[in-house]
Amino acid sequence: MVLEPAALDDTRRVLLTQGGYYVATGVLPFVSRRLFAAVTGPKREWWLVETVGGVVTVIGAAVATAAIRREPAAEVVIAAAGTAATLAAIDVVHVAKGRIAPTYLVDAGTELGLIAALAVSHWRETARPRRPRRIRAAPAGAVPGPGRRAARSE
Repeated sequence: MVLEPAALDDTRRVLLTQGGYYVATGVLPFVSRRLFAAVTGPKREWWLVETVGGVVTVIGAAVATAAIRREPAAEVVIAAAGTAATLAAIDVVHVAKGRIAPTYLVDAGTELGLIAALAVSHWRETARPRRPRRIRAAPAGAVPGPGRRAARSE
């Protein structure tokens, strides 16, 4: 399935971006431990890095999959925004405490950007009037299609 960028609304575009970012950053510790440590600083608990990487990858895959669907469920948007807020808060707090490298502030900025983009896209989509669906009557004598009942003639 190839997605045309014009076919995606704003929220779906943000979710697809967030999902891709999470998958890319989540798999990085599994792809190259040295590169991950070079970017983020040395780690004492490598199992924790792998756990967070695995969870972030799964969340990213779920968010990206939802973005491909016609209308992602509200729960997915809430989970995406909540995950971004949680990761940003953890980054900021632990950089301030000196427990993790300042490079995590780049991630915090990205997470806050994703939250802002989700908020703006939600605002745009709810502020935009939606066109009502047209229901067309079937021509007289038409054969009902799948999922439609034939009119009873009694």
